[in-house]
Amino acid sequence: MTSLVLIICLACLLLSGSLTALFGKWLGGKSHRIGVASMLLVFLGSIWILLSVTTAGPVYYQLPVCFEAGPDWLRIDFYVDRLSAIMMVLISTVSAVIHVFSISYMQGDPGYSRFFSRLGLITFALLAMVTSGSLFMLLFWWQLVSWLLYLLLSHNYENGAAIRSAFKTLVILRFGDVALLCGAILTYKCYGTLQFPVLFERVAAHVQTVPLWTGGPEINSITAITLLFFVGAMAKSAQLPLNVWLPDTMDAPTPVSALMHAGLVNAGGFLINRLAPLYGLSTDTLHIVFGIGFLTALVGTTIMLTRTDVKTMLGFSTMGQMGFMIMECGLGAFSLAIFHLIAHGIFKATLFLSAGSVIHKARKEPHFPTPRKETEPEVFKRLPWTTGVFMTLLLPLVILVVANEVVEVHLSQGTIILLFFAWVTSSQAILSLYSLRTMESWKVATAMVLTVSFIVLTYVWATETFTYFLYPTAGEASGYFSAAAFPVWMFDSLIGVILLLLLSGWYLNIIDRHKAESLIPRWTIGFSPVLYMWLWNRLYVDQLYLIFGRSILNTCRRLDAALPDWLP
Repeated sequence: MTSLVLIICLACLLLSGSLTALFGKWLGGKSHRIGVASMLLVFLGSIWILLSVTTAGPVYYQLPVCFEAGPDWLRIDFYVDRLSAIMMVLISTVSAVIHVFSISYMQGDPGYSRFFSRLGLITFALLAMVTSGSLFMLLFWWQLVSWLLYLLLSHNYENGAAIRSAFKTLVILRFGDVALLCGAILTYKCYGTLQFPVLFERVAAHVQTVPLWTGGPEINSITAITLLFFVGAMAKSAQLPLNVWLPDTMDAPTPVSALMHAGLVNAGGFLINRLAPLYGLSTDTLHIVFGIGFLTALVGTTIMLTRTDVKTMLGFSTMGQMGFMIMECGLGAFSLAIFHLIAHGIFKATLFLSAGSVIHKARKEPHFPTPRKETEPEVFKRLPWTTGVFMTLLLPLVILVVANEVVEVHLSQGTIILLFFAWVTSSQAILSLYSLRTMESWKVATAMVLTVSFIVLTYVWATETFTYFLYPTAGEASGYFSAAAFPVWMFDSLIGVILLLLLSGWYLNIIDRHKAESLIPRWTIGFSPVLYMWLWNRLYVDQLYLIFGRSILNTCRRLDAALPDWLP
C-alpha cells in the first residue's frame, strides 16, 4: 500500500507538470489549479507514508520494467524509510505553501503557466531523489534537479543577470554531479552493487582498499567514495569553495528562492544521512566534513553582516546554516543535521516569502519610510544584567560540572557540541533581550529564563527523540558519534577558540551599546575597513574563479592555434 501511494504521488506531480506545460497557453491565469491540487494531494500522501513507515518499517519497491535481466543499477526502484518519509513531508509542505503563495505573487507574469509547470516538475524530481532505492537512481534525479533549477532560475528571459547566474549555478552544480558520478562508479567497482540495502550490508562485511593511481599508494575505499560523494554534497549545499553560486541567484522570482533555500540546498545533508553507514566507517572523511562545514558557517555568517540587500543577506544566512548542518554531520550527529535541516527549511521558506511580499509592497510605496528616532540608553539595570551573566556563563559551567563530577555521566563530543550550540543560541537571544530598554527589569529577566529553558529543552528533545526516530537500532547513533570523535587536545582547543571569539564579540557589542571605552588596542582599528572590504567582496573567491576560467580558456585557444591544419 505504501509503494502504491508513493507511485500515485509521483505520478500526480509528473502529470500535473506536463499538463500545465502543454495546456498552459489555454489555461492562462488558471494554470495554477492543476499544480496546487496535485500538491495538496501529495502532501496528504506524504503524511500517510510517514505514518505507515513509522509503524510498519521501511519499504523497498521495484518497478516491473524490462531491465530485470540486466545489472541491478539499471532497475528503477524506491526505498522509503523514516528518513525518506520525513524528507517527503518537508518537501511537499514547503512546495505546497510556495504553490499557493505564487498564485497571486506571479499573477501577470508572461511565463505564469511555465513557472508552475517547472515548479511541479522540480518538486517531482526532489521527491523521487529522496526516495531513490539505489545510487544510480539518486544520481539520475540529482542531476535532473540541477537542470530544472537552471530552468527555474532563468525563468525571466529578459533579465540578463538572472540568465548569467543560472548558467553559473549549473556549471558549479555539474562539477559536483561529476564527483558524485565518480563516487558511484567507484562504489560499483568495489562492491558490485548500487542498491542501498545490499550495499550497506557488503560494506559492513568487508572494506577494501583502492590505489590512488596505477601502482601508487592505496587508501581505504570507503574514504575515497565518501570524499567524492561529499564533493557533490558541497556543490548542492553551497560549501566553501563551491558556494559562489548561491548568493547570485536572487534575481530569480522569490518563490524560486524560497524553494531553493528551503529544500534544494538541503540535498547535501540528505545525501550524507542516506549514506551514513558509509560515512560512519571513515573517520578521516568525517573530520574533513566538519572542517569544511565550520569554515563555511564562519565565512557565510560574517559575510552576511556586510550585506544591505535583504534577499542577499538571507542567501548568505542560508550558506552559514548549511555550514552548521554539515558540521553536525561531521560530528556524527546525522539525526541532528536532519532536525536542523527541517527547522531551517520551514524557517527560511517563511523568511523568503515574507521578504518577497515586503519588497513587492515597497515598490508600490509612494513615500520614503519615516526616519527612525534614536533614543538614549536607559539607566543600567542590574537584574537583567545579572540574570544574563548567570544564564550565559555560570549555568553551562554548572551543567558540565554536575554531569561529569556529580552524576558521572560521560558526555560525548557530539553531545558537548550540541550543548554548545544550545548555549550560543540562547545567549544570542539573551543579548537581544538585554538590548530591549523598554521593558521592565523583572520582565526581561523572566524572558531570559524562559528563553534558555525552551531552547535547552528543544535541543534535548531533538537529541533523544529525533535520534531514536531516525536511527532506532541500538548503538547505531552512538557508533557514529564515536567514529567522528576528535583527539581530546584538538577538540578542547577548538572549543576554546570558538568560546574566545564569541565572548569577544559580546564584549565589543555591549561596549558599543554603552558607549564606553574598550580594552581593545586602538592600533587594531585600522584592520576593520580592510576586513570589511574582504568580506564585502566575498573574500575575492569569485574573482579567483574568473581568473582561473580565463586562464583555462586562453590555454585552450593556444592549444587550438598550435594544432596542425590537417587535423579536423
